[in-house]
Amino acid sequence: MYRTLTLIIVLAALGSFRSTAAQDRSSFDGFKFVDASGNIRKPTDYRDMYYMLGSWTVLDPKGNQMHFTYASQGAAEYYRRNKKFADGTVLVKEINGTDHAQMTTGDSNWATNTNAWFVMIKDAKGRYPNSPLWGDGWGWALFKSDAPDKQVATDYKKDCLGCHQPAKADDWIYVKGYPVLHSK
Repeated sequence: MYRTLTLIIVLAALGSFRSTAAQDRSSFDGFKFVDASGNIRKPTDYRDMYYMLGSWTVLDPKGNQMHFTYASQGAAEYYRRNKKFADGTVLVKEINGTDHAQMTTGDSNWATNTNAWFVMIKDAKGRYPNSPLWGDGWGWALFKSDAPDKQVATDYKKDCLGCHQPAKADDWIYVKGYPVLHSK
């Protein structure tokens, strides 16, 4: 009887652990970074808590950049299953300067200082229709290195859509550049 009771308790605990672990794999609570007026706050722990979707290199005579994009937990898995981002998904794109040097492997480039962060939160319900920073299914925010906690975008149509226009058919996100979003 004691062994049976112990086994039942262990199995119940494992079942509870499994369901908790499954819940922890997804985090679509991006609205915790939004105040009542629709102002977006940059997640402070995105490098530790989010998954890296991928990176880009932008070659520019004014200064090359490396872009690193992070997504809230479960975003890639949800996207692969549904071919869209879940409501509340958070994407953080970090824009870095670069440096380079000749190494034994060749001309190497690496990321240096972070210059800016773009934060997007998927809003499938249109929660902030009167905000100039919410529309086309997303909340849009820009933070610069000289004031990393101050959101500086004023109108997503002017400040954001110009760069995202080529990705309009893919919900404004350059999904082709993120292999983790495609079937394995």
